[in-house]
Amino acid sequence: MQKKIQSALISVFYKDGLEPIARQLQKLGITIYSTGGTQTFLENLGITCVPVESLTTYPSILGGRVKTLHPVVFGAILGRRYEAQDLQEMQEYKIPEIDLVIVDLYPFEETLRNTSEEKLIIEKIDIGGPSMIRAAAKNFKDVTVIAAKESYADLEKLLIDQEGSTTIEQRRAFAAKAFEVVMHYDIAISNYFNPGAEKVLRYGENPHQHAKFVGDLSGVFEQLNGKELSYNNLVDVDAAVQLIADFSDYQQAVFAIIKHTNVCGVAARPTVKTAWDAALAGDPESAFGGVLVCNQTIDAATAEAINEIFFEVLIAPSYEEAALTILKTKKNRILLQLHKKDFKTASMQKSILNGILIQDTDEGNFEKWEEVGARACTETEKENLAFANIICKHLKSNAIALVKDKQLVGKGCGQTSRIDSLRQAIEKAKQFNFDLKGAVLASDAFFPFNDCVQIAHAAGMEAFIQPGGSVRDKDSVEYCVNNGLAMVMTGTRHFKH
Repeated sequence: MQKKIQSALISVFYKDGLEPIARQLQKLGITIYSTGGTQTFLENLGITCVPVESLTTYPSILGGRVKTLHPVVFGAILGRRYEAQDLQEMQEYKIPEIDLVIVDLYPFEETLRNTSEEKLIIEKIDIGGPSMIRAAAKNFKDVTVIAAKESYADLEKLLIDQEGSTTIEQRRAFAAKAFEVVMHYDIAISNYFNPGAEKVLRYGENPHQHAKFVGDLSGVFEQLNGKELSYNNLVDVDAAVQLIADFSDYQQAVFAIIKHTNVCGVAARPTVKTAWDAALAGDPESAFGGVLVCNQTIDAATAEAINEIFFEVLIAPSYEEAALTILKTKKNRILLQLHKKDFKTASMQKSILNGILIQDTDEGNFEKWEEVGARACTETEKENLAFANIICKHLKSNAIALVKDKQLVGKGCGQTSRIDSLRQAIEKAKQFNFDLKGAVLASDAFFPFNDCVQIAHAAGMEAFIQPGGSVRDKDSVEYCVNNGLAMVMTGTRHFKH
């Protein structure tokens, strides 16, 4: 059912983006209660608001630690409009009804990143804010709660389109977001008080799965901006760090885009900006919401270009100050500074059945370089084949990587058939208008038949790299010999399950 907002409580740390909401509330004749700096901000805009002190009869005390923690404030938020007893008590104790709560939280994580002084950190542990958010979210049947400025645009649209009314479905959705905000905040505080201990994560791969991280992330990177890393973020960050380590000795800038642990865009170019442009061009569709990684310093020009798309995480060995200024305009955007460009773990572990699998990390690119085709590879082909083989190593099996001018132009991965992976790769290349004439192909495992080589050749490719080792290697080799194609066997398989 729709419910008309008659009154709102606004108490926010960050004021940016608040003005349009406040003006819309005023236009609708909604009573605004406010506190401290928010009240001053609104009054300076010419917006009338009622100080919370007029409800509590107490001023802000204890250096601002206590402003809203009062039965009248929480009664106004928690009172159930559908319960006669609640309404009777609210009337008896002169408690008004508050229908909208707009609260954000003290910047605890930002303070943690900018100082190690405990006194400053502790003072940024918000008490009243989370309490009001939880109260409003709990009473979503009657109250709309906005717990972060990212929801301002949605609220403003509702205020305009529905003339200050909200539906129960909309209030429930805002409540769900609010509880996630508070959960994230509490986890950050908990992790601060438990340094070196296991880190509780918001959830696992899915919201219904509990998760934690046990280890030392500070040994890998420093977080410069953004929200707490999630389970899925960490998995993708690991994939990105392992990938870029294989390009640590590259003289050119290498930029890569990771999505669900697979590489969806990667390129090597003379500058970071041109590497980014080429990596994005490889698959601009999949790049949305991805994890980005680079082997060189992020400059301002690159930051401006990256800033145009939505992404979760950016990882680099360093950043120019101007670049950080640009990238930090989104407070939830995660920026990580790698301590070592060639960071790699010595072993990999996976829990399975009733135990744990442990194996060495898949090191290196190729064991040998045996040219078995009709001709020797050109120098350009050699560079592209070696580049493509690294990319293939970081794709889920069955994996095919198509590379041209050290740019990933098509890839197929996670398929149950190698032919399906190749078809997927070719379709990806066609989708973004890449000419495969002169491109090279890498496969993570041998070709059991010559079908993949035939299909790739028909699409324009004339150079291949694969580990070899099939009892029918000769089929693919003979096709290359008969058609003037180059083929390299490496002796190193790169399965990734």
